[in-house]
Amino acid sequence: MSDDRLRLGRHYDFHEVLADGIVHGIGVALALVGVTALIFHAAITADRADLLAAAIYGAGLILTLAASFTYNMLPHSPLKWYLRRVDHSAIFILIAATYTPFLHKAASDPTVLALLVGIWTMAVLGVAMKCLLPGRYDRLAILLYILMGWSGLVAFRPIADTLPPTSMLLIVVGGVVYTAGVIFHVWERLRFQNAIWHGFVVTAAAIHYVAVLVAV
Repeated sequence: MSDDRLRLGRHYDFHEVLADGIVHGIGVALALVGVTALIFHAAITADRADLLAAAIYGAGLILTLAASFTYNMLPHSPLKWYLRRVDHSAIFILIAATYTPFLHKAASDPTVLALLVGIWTMAVLGVAMKCLLPGRYDRLAILLYILMGWSGLVAFRPIADTLPPTSMLLIVVGGVVYTAGVIFHVWERLRFQNAIWHGFVVTAAAIHYVAVLVAV
């Protein structure tokens, strides 16, 4: 096993794993129920473009939380190493998928369209980096997550002109929660660090879910 394979993070004790499992379980359960409700709502009230965008977002949300749950609950093993690639790759997908329901509404604006294409391009490149160069450039990946998450600021005005004010507010609030959670993501010596970090993730994801629901 290479040195990179040993870089799966520190070992967590039983109570830390249990807390993390509870947080993940809540997140996955809420995502399954919420996405089902979102697709049902979009199918009744929205057009096909909105429905497709909502489906892309829902798939990205469930994929990310399910991948994170599976990866974090497994004990250290070669399989966990491979699932680490999926877990970290899914974050890129989630960011792009979350932006999709918002950006497609204003895609007639060249800046917004370029942003939508750029975000998905960066997501594909991020997935390739995580899969082809596992265990390397982890700090770069964190920086890319943050930059992608806040990239919507370059097209703030046309996006704000299209979305309801409530959605815009929730997008920003969710982004702040995600960004604040990164502090705990890198604070590996803190007990229950992983559970706290994932608590921020689930909370921010819930906030963005409401933003999508309002927008659709």
